[in-house]
Amino acid sequence: MENESLPLSALKVGESGRIIQLNLKGTTRQRFMAMGLVRGEVVRVERVAPLGDPVEFVVKGYHLSVRKSEAGQIFVIPCRNESTDAP
Repeated sequence: MENESLPLSALKVGESGRIIQLNLKGTTRQRFMAMGLVRGEVVRVERVAPLGDPVEFVVKGYHLSVRKSEAGQIFVIPCRNESTDAP
């Protein structure tokens, strides 16, 4: 792909990204996919815990808390002009 991908954990609060790859294995991969973290889905960083872990994301209209180490295994392309919740 021409666009730069980066781990989901690298996004800042308020930023969004479109999932392009999940580098998770086994039941962890299945669990994340069942929660809506699938290729092509837009994910927005809602907030970060005071000590930096976990991170809260909004995906498909619901809030999901994920460990930073797990978010580091999900790669996204940052969305510049997209919003996950239109007013």
